[in-house]
Amino acid sequence: MKKLFLAAALACGMAGPALADDALKAAIASPARSPANVARDVYRHPYETLTFFGIKPNMTVVELSPGGGWYTEVLGPYLRDNGKLIAAGATPGSANENARKSAARFQEKLNANPGTAKVQLGAFEPANNVFTYAPKGSADMVLTFRNIHNWIGNGDDSMKALFASIYDTLKPGGIFGVEEHRLPASKTQDAKASTGYVHEAYVIKMAERAGFKLAGKSEVNANPKDNADHEGGVWALPPTYTNQDKDRAKYQAIGESDRMTLKFVKP
Repeated sequence: MKKLFLAAALACGMAGPALADDALKAAIASPARSPANVARDVYRHPYETLTFFGIKPNMTVVELSPGGGWYTEVLGPYLRDNGKLIAAGATPGSANENARKSAARFQEKLNANPGTAKVQLGAFEPANNVFTYAPKGSADMVLTFRNIHNWIGNGDDSMKALFASIYDTLKPGGIFGVEEHRLPASKTQDAKASTGYVHEAYVIKMAERAGFKLAGKSEVNANPKDNADHEGGVWALPPTYTNQDKDRAKYQAIGESDRMTLKFVKP
């Protein structure tokens, strides 16, 4: 009976918040975080998102394509003492010179913050089919935040290999958490996801094809004011404002994008 209840709770997205803890609150409240990043908490909901995924401070967690490190600033301190964070992206050993330079800049940023100084780098370059960021069966959780639209243009074979690498990296029972700009089902998604928006059904299909089971959905990052129809795509919205002053007040009123938040489990 307990197993049945847990399965139902996961399917409804009920199990996440119960796993929240004070350590996560402290990491989010850390004065070491960038003020610009903190200002976006109202849109990005780090506490609610991470507790929905079921994160714990003793986990080994992989963050795919951390970008400027918005979530790394939270995950690094949270996992520093009892867990491990692997930032999977460019590394100093990359065959690409620009990737090596990017990795050096990111490492400098990590070293400058005591909370993220112990974060490890792992090689993750979807465009080059490089997925050697962590040993197989080593991670408790793999997370990606607003990245899938960047990978789709590499083609279906690359996406299959990417999702397979995530599946292989996780331990049995491991969690794959996804946050992504959501394209309404009524709109057509082009092959390169050039607007930055992706169908939720596509993400679920790719994950399930790799072997994952959908464990829950959350609307914590939903934004009903976003119709996903903007000149310049999702980047017209804050914080990018790709159209600069054109319709800026309109986009500011919308806020950041409508996003899916999905939790998958490796059986």
